[in-house]
Amino acid sequence: MIFLRSLLFQLTLTASSLLYSLAILAFGHGDSGTRGPRLARSWARFNLKALKILCGLDYRVRGLEHLPTDNVIVLCKHQSAWEILALRALLPTEQSWVLKQELIRIPIFGQALKRLSHIAIDRAAGRREITRLIREGGALLEHGHWVVIFPEGTRVAPGTQGSYNIGGALLAERSGRPVMPIAHNAGVFWGRRSLVKRPGTIELVIGPTIQTQGRKATDINAEVERWIEQTVDAL
Repeated sequence: MIFLRSLLFQLTLTASSLLYSLAILAFGHGDSGTRGPRLARSWARFNLKALKILCGLDYRVRGLEHLPTDNVIVLCKHQSAWEILALRALLPTEQSWVLKQELIRIPIFGQALKRLSHIAIDRAAGRREITRLIREGGALLEHGHWVVIFPEGTRVAPGTQGSYNIGGALLAERSGRPVMPIAHNAGVFWGRRSLVKRPGTIELVIGPTIQTQGRKATDINAEVERWIEQTVDAL
């Protein structure tokens, strides 16, 4: 039954992604450009509810008191696709994500992503793309966007740790914007390459905002890594 429920949710997620992508392409420019992000949030909340109903997988958030009123750089652990839904649903609507360029090439879905002011990175390009991340990310922060980055760059299994890339910390150093770290244990219930979604309650923890003005990127990155990994271990 867990497999069948997971399959039904996957079909729901795929169908809703297509329908919402079409809606963003058709109507996303309305209300001074805010309609697209609102549709994206609706998509995320719909699928979180479907996940609870179909798979018995719910979530609990701790640290909401740390959520700032001004936009920040969000650096989050990446274990599954769940946190994509969660962050889109929980954070303010004006979000810009740093994501892999391959996603932009997906028909319809990729075109909708372009409408949402994301930063698509060619991960093989190295330093050139970090420079672009700093330039485009800084401009988005100036326009009030929350810039969301997975510092490990790809999904990692529970109990493992990837290398924390310096790009997000460099953006924080150059812009002076605070960093908000986020940890969770979603990979325990929704594996990074698994169709199965196991019932339970995912724990997501929002960390205290890290001030970055006058600090080096290596120092910022080390503090983010230390907080996220210690919190994930505790979960």
